[in-house]
Amino acid sequence: MECNFNEFVDRRGTDSLKWGKISSLYGNDDILPMWVADMDFKSCETVIEAFRERIDHGVFGYVQRDDAYYQAIIHWLESRHQWKIDKDWIVPMTGVVMGLSLAVRLFTEPGDTVIVQPPVYPPFFQVIQKNQRVVVENNLINEDGQYRMDFDDLEKKIKDGAKAIILCSPHNPVGRVWDRETLEKLGNLCIEHGVLIISDEIHSDLVFESSHHTPIASLSETIKNNTITLMAPSKTFNIAGLAASYAIVPNNELRQKCVAELEAMAVSTTTIFSTLGLTTTYTHGGKWLDQLMPYVEENSHYAVDYIEKNIPQVKAYVPDGTYLLWLDFSELGKDQQSVQEALIQIGKVALNSGSDYGQVGDGFFRLNIGCSREVLKEGLERIKKAVVYLTE
Repeated sequence: MECNFNEFVDRRGTDSLKWGKISSLYGNDDILPMWVADMDFKSCETVIEAFRERIDHGVFGYVQRDDAYYQAIIHWLESRHQWKIDKDWIVPMTGVVMGLSLAVRLFTEPGDTVIVQPPVYPPFFQVIQKNQRVVVENNLINEDGQYRMDFDDLEKKIKDGAKAIILCSPHNPVGRVWDRETLEKLGNLCIEHGVLIISDEIHSDLVFESSHHTPIASLSETIKNNTITLMAPSKTFNIAGLAASYAIVPNNELRQKCVAELEAMAVSTTTIFSTLGLTTTYTHGGKWLDQLMPYVEENSHYAVDYIEKNIPQVKAYVPDGTYLLWLDFSELGKDQQSVQEALIQIGKVALNSGSDYGQVGDGFFRLNIGCSREVLKEGLERIKKAVVYLTE
């Protein structure tokens, strides 16, 4: 079945965070939301049909995760990422951010330091700070139009006593799909100094043709046993509202602590549509994803090309994957608030402010390109309008 990603799906009035929060934030529902990281595409027809059949059944009682749920994850990771895992390693969860918080709480103590690599997804900071741990920033190096890890700084901060690092792989918001060499260097450095790796790999399926995602835990036996990997079909198939995430925890001691804590918190249950959504997409959604990614990659090319030709004051970083684009507005010479106000009030477009991703994000904004080409074009034209206003 050919998927129509050019179709506009009106999400207003559907309790969508991305579309519904605009009015309460800015007092204006005429603003185009290109911020919250979910896509505006319908999910694959196979999962929609599976939901229809379950709704027609009419009974929505308690459910369990059967073997098909676990086998769907196992098959997906092996076929898509060449990572063979055991069923016992899978720890179902309701969200990746919840998993990050759980790992920080279980495997560090209040006052311990946890490393993040800004500019990076804002909840990384929050799950550390709200659990009374200390954020240590190992900023990525922005060099020749691409970001890379600063290993000299990382080693210093690890030696200063860090207990864990939260890795973003692929990286949100800069769109890097880390290569094997980078991941091995990070993994071995953490093993050498006893630093736990908590790896957010929620964007792992969203990589472009020339890139390949490598789960860091797949690199070696020692790295595997020092890593908690957090994944989900939510970004991949646009089903974030189902809360269908999971952790892969090969280390038995770490895993048993995770399971025990989830049971103690009484959050180890599931819902009908969460389990059905994961099982169906991972089992039957591959063809849909194979059509999605060329479209998203073309959106990326379109956006970068448009910005280069029409908004040369803004620099777009070419991503290796994800449906997010990292934009540098610093050449305008305006403070973050002034750019934000121009985007909202003049352009009437909402992007994520880069300052939320760490201090090194000042001057930057994140653009969500997971939308129809027509909506993307409209969003870019609105950004241009705001930039023209700022440069007059």
